[in-house]
Amino acid sequence: MKVARFYAPGDIRIEQAEEPEPGPGELKLRVRNCSTCGTDAKIFRHGHHHIAPPRVIGHEIAGEVVAAGSEAGDWAVGDRVQVIAAIPCGTCPDCRRGWRTICPNQESMGYQYDGGFAEYMIVPAKVLAVDGVNRIPDPVGFAEASVAEPLACVLNGQELARVGEGDTVVVMGAGPIGCLHVRMARANGAAQVILVEPNRARLDAAAAVVRPDAVVCGAETDPIDEVRKLTDGRGADVVITAAAAGKAQEDALQMAARRGRISFFGGLPKDNPVIACDSNLVHYRELTIVGANGSSPDHNRRALDLIASGAVPVSDLITHRMGLDDVLTAIETVIAGDAIKVTIAP
Repeated sequence: MKVARFYAPGDIRIEQAEEPEPGPGELKLRVRNCSTCGTDAKIFRHGHHHIAPPRVIGHEIAGEVVAAGSEAGDWAVGDRVQVIAAIPCGTCPDCRRGWRTICPNQESMGYQYDGGFAEYMIVPAKVLAVDGVNRIPDPVGFAEASVAEPLACVLNGQELARVGEGDTVVVMGAGPIGCLHVRMARANGAAQVILVEPNRARLDAAAAVVRPDAVVCGAETDPIDEVRKLTDGRGADVVITAAAAGKAQEDALQMAARRGRISFFGGLPKDNPVIACDSNLVHYRELTIVGANGSSPDHNRRALDLIASGAVPVSDLITHRMGLDDVLTAIETVIAGDAIKVTIAP
């Protein structure tokens, strides 16, 4: 079979490999779609401390069961499935309290285990043990199902930030995650959604698809002042920083209304993770700042349901579809910001 293996920063190779066979508690999938994201781009450029090369990467996985090992449950050949990316242990104190997104023993597909940039792959027994394989509802295609993983992360972030009916929500960052946040905020009942992005071309491309109520180009105007104008001076109920930028997080504090909630959804570079925080703003306005780290198996299931019901459409966010031979082109497209979502069909 054909795979895309990461060897070192800047070195991903399309290679031939032996087809794997499932062991006890495992499934073998024919990968139908594995979508790409900014994390794949980071791995390509910098590697990752949890990846011991060579490793087949790719973690937004949807495929078809072609074989099941013993003790793998009631899965059958031909079942269409979506697979979680982050694998909680299910047994630690945090997992037992239902906090599976912050499991200290978490592993991931494409990191400790070979991922979805391959024609066939094995779903580890650890994934099945935490109910991390989800049946794809009939109306949903494989490509759309692969987007359930990033949508699950967005769902987790908006639950933590308590996005709800009547809220004014600012989304900072017009990449694929920002676009999903706009759609998710709508599904959660937001009354006004404002998309903020410094790159005018990227902002216009995203806005043409997800149609926020207002857009703010940070390179052309002060986004803090503009958000205040758009909210009659009050600020936003929720500000989501869907960008790996410290300035976005600092600006978010200034944009939030009294009792506003701020989601630090995008992590910052490891070598520059510290921002300036006016703690008096947090104190006197009674602001809430929350983090958001990935998703749980339950978030993945509910994300699939949101896609299937049409509450969060994703098909029009998939702007590029490529084959496995084009993985490098796909990652370069992500890096260039020339797409919303790129999916690979091995």
